[in-house]
Amino acid sequence: MIPLLTVNLAFSSFVFWLAARLYLLPRLGELLMFLAPGAIYAGMPPQFAYPAALGDLLAALLALAAMLALLKGAAGSRLLLWTFNVEGSVDLIAAIALATIFGAPDYMGAAYWIPAFWVPALLVTHYVVFVLLFRMQRKAGVATPG
Repeated sequence: MIPLLTVNLAFSSFVFWLAARLYLLPRLGELLMFLAPGAIYAGMPPQFAYPAALGDLLAALLALAAMLALLKGAAGSRLLLWTFNVEGSVDLIAAIALATIFGAPDYMGAAYWIPAFWVPALLVTHYVVFVLLFRMQRKAGVATPG
């Protein structure tokens, strides 16, 4: 019997990968939220925009890598999850600090919903993942991440 859901998942993932390869990757620099014209007001402080956009991109790539590694049961997958969770948390905290220091909220425009909704949700999600990682570590009797 053919695992229909698995085949559908594989082909759908391929279609999304192909679309990303053709349409997203060539325009990635102009599509990052805090750098995209129209998503923010003119004058967004670059001291906030560039670290926030690039930090978000790195967190997303690390999250994808950690998910794939965990799904495959790869060696070092827990270390990759730790890396993602630390980088993602530091990215959010740095973005909050830089936004405050450089007055970025005044230029958020349509991107205002990100710090108003997603940042709190992501902070709580990172907290939950840290709690789970520490519990797994304690349960396994491991002293260091990985």
